[in-house]
Amino acid sequence: MAERENVVFVDGARTPFARAKSLYAETRADDLVVKVIRELLRRNPNLPPEKIDDVAIAAATQTGDQGMNIGRSVALLSGLPTSVPGYSIDRWCAGAMTAVTTLSSAIMAGAYDLAVAGGVEHMTHHPMGEGVDPNPRYLSERLVDPEAMLMGKTAENLHDRFPHLSKERCDHFALSSQEKTAKAYANGLIQPDLVPVAARSSEAGVILVTEDESPRPGTSLEGLATLKTPFRPHGRVTAGNASGLSDGATAAILANEKVADQLGLTKKMRMVSFAFAGVDPEVMGVGPVPSTEKALIKAGMTIEDISLFEINEAFAIQVLAFLDHFGIADDDPRVNPMGGAIAVGHPLASSGIRLMANLARDFVTNPGAKYGITTMCIGLGMGGTIIWENLQGSSN
Repeated sequence: MAERENVVFVDGARTPFARAKSLYAETRADDLVVKVIRELLRRNPNLPPEKIDDVAIAAATQTGDQGMNIGRSVALLSGLPTSVPGYSIDRWCAGAMTAVTTLSSAIMAGAYDLAVAGGVEHMTHHPMGEGVDPNPRYLSERLVDPEAMLMGKTAENLHDRFPHLSKERCDHFALSSQEKTAKAYANGLIQPDLVPVAARSSEAGVILVTEDESPRPGTSLEGLATLKTPFRPHGRVTAGNASGLSDGATAAILANEKVADQLGLTKKMRMVSFAFAGVDPEVMGVGPVPSTEKALIKAGMTIEDISLFEINEAFAIQVLAFLDHFGIADDDPRVNPMGGAIAVGHPLASSGIRLMANLARDFVTNPGAKYGITTMCIGLGMGGTIIWENLQGSSN
């Protein structure tokens, strides 16, 4: 059997994330992705557009401005040659992550040399659950607990399963996410990966969006303690220790490492392994545990080999369940060094590439780090994990 080709993460970028029903309310979802792809092409002039083998764009709701095969649509709208194909992809929150792993598999097999992956979620135009028609067998045959259909309730279920992971610990983690995000902005670490968006507004005309809208720098433990628990009376999940509803898009350039060297492209990270795993849907937030274990086994590694972790903060309890399983402290500085989705938001299918762009930046600020993980939970009981090798620091 021939050896697989190495896949490298050349570059990644995203729009600033906006709160749902806010800054992007009058901006199309596909236009958000187009903006990011055009910026990536501008930033990487050595990449011949006609050499791109495929474009895969993810969205959790594929109707309206996220429909019409959004992968092919945005390839055309971005100005790529008509010879460059495209397709849409869906694994809910892990859509962009799956776009990356699917295209990377083709590169590993030698079928592709260059590809563009991306994801978008316009939760203003497409609220979570829009148009969903669950098969009645889910409930009549008890295949899925009814609470698995509401992500907030699955987070409450995780609290039930792990009572030692208290609301207080979740609020502390949420505060830390806000503080780390504010510090990263102050140090200019987040801004280089943001693509400014000129958003239409019938009231204000055109608004230039240059930063994430959701972070709340003034967050305090006292304030977090007073928030309502909408998913259960006297529950533990609040708007403060969960990610907010958001609009935004991400994209990334992937390449065969040999081709990247030939073209003189940036090589930020090398893919080591990836894995997806299923868990009980009613506790979907624990999904990153088995997917990470599978990815580590495939790589011949242990958790001790990992220097940096980018974990999607869908809910604080979900991150703490992961850390608790692997014996990592709640406040370990290797975890989400620039904050996470609790602060900046989680536009579902786009978030996987935000994690990758963050990890690439983490590797720059931690040059001695050799390996890092991007991982996230996925609705209906799944987790996804990719292990990356640093190609930018002193460890090489």
